[in-house]
Amino acid sequence: MPLLTIKTNRSLTTEEQKSVLSHASALVATLLEKPESYVMVLLQTEQSLMLAGNPQPCALLELKSLGLPEEKTAEFSKSLCEMVKQQLQIPSNRVYIEFSNPARHLWGWDSRTF
Repeated sequence: MPLLTIKTNRSLTTEEQKSVLSHASALVATLLEKPESYVMVLLQTEQSLMLAGNPQPCALLELKSLGLPEEKTAEFSKSLCEMVKQQLQIPSNRVYIEFSNPARHLWGWDSRTF
C-alpha cells in the first residue's frame, strides 16, 4: 500500500535505476514499519523539471501511504533526501516531497479497496 514516486530530470542507466528502486523500497518499508512486500516504488527519469529557475538536477518525491504518521514527516523528509543525495547525487535543497495519507476507501488493491 505505500507508494513512493520519484521524478527526476536526471538520466540514469538501467543499473542505476535498479539501485535507486532497491534502496528506495527498503527505506520506505523501514520508515513506515511495513513489510517491503507491500511497498511500490515508481521511478521516472529524464522528466522536464526545473527548480528555482535552474535546470540542474532536481527531484520531486511523493510518498503516499494509508495511516501515514504525519508527526514523522520531518524525519521521513530527512531520510528520503539523504537517499536521493546518495543514489541520485541531488542535494536536499533540490528536492521537494509531498506526503499524503489517503482514505482507505480511496486506495485499491487486488480488486478491492482497503
